[in-house]
Amino acid sequence: MAISWELACERLDRAAAMINDTEAVEVEGPIHVGIDLGTADVVLMAIDAEGEPVAVFLEWAEVVRDGVVVDYVGAIDIVRRFIKQAEERLGCEITQASTSFPPGTDARLSINILESVGLEVTYVEDEPSCVAHLLDLNKAAIVDIGGGTTGTAVVRNSQVVFSDDEPTGGKHLSLTIAGYYDISIEEAEQRKRKAAEFNILSIVRPTLERVTDIVADHIRGQEVETILLSGGTCCLPGVVGVFEKELKLPIQLPTQPLMLTPFSIASLNLR
Repeated sequence: MAISWELACERLDRAAAMINDTEAVEVEGPIHVGIDLGTADVVLMAIDAEGEPVAVFLEWAEVVRDGVVVDYVGAIDIVRRFIKQAEERLGCEITQASTSFPPGTDARLSINILESVGLEVTYVEDEPSCVAHLLDLNKAAIVDIGGGTTGTAVVRNSQVVFSDDEPTGGKHLSLTIAGYYDISIEEAEQRKRKAAEFNILSIVRPTLERVTDIVADHIRGQEVETILLSGGTCCLPGVVGVFEKELKLPIQLPTQPLMLTPFSIASLNLR
């Protein structure tokens, strides 16, 4: 079930407003759950039969790196805790969920984690395909700036026709900030989330321009008319301006870039 860009952004805003909210709510009809095992965070999102978010739980954790689970026990613990919190908020048992995986990696890595906590995996699809089907994209490139890599997927008629990634992402921005201020990576991550206060855009602009170079290489020779940004790094104010200047293409940025993939995964059940 494809939805409009405007409706998607409205639902992403509602999802962001309820992150880690454990207050009980009443929901009629079936609940659909999506679990996103990212390189910098784990997100569980539950939506109702109409596609409206009803529960969202997020934890910053590096349990997956480049499509490989680096903390299997930690991933299981987080997912199990999220399931319990979602069940308490929604007042129902959760036995099924959908998940995704980075293009070119083994889907079983994500599936194994869900199955290890007793969930039946209803759908599993690569991350850009989840987004492409949700928004019915055509002649577009989905650029996901993750923790360690930048991935580009070229989409035609909602189908991914090309995908690639390279090792430059949010961690590299944090390394740049840490070097500039002579601080730890952990402190750099915190300052990155207070971008205006610490003049972050001007510091990381060369790294962002390197990201745009990667994307330009990926889409060269492809039929791309617009670029859609996703991933936590895209929350940095000013990212759109850098991409527009360097790539000379229209840029779409979701109101909540971090929520787009989890919402797309949960929506797989509505197709």
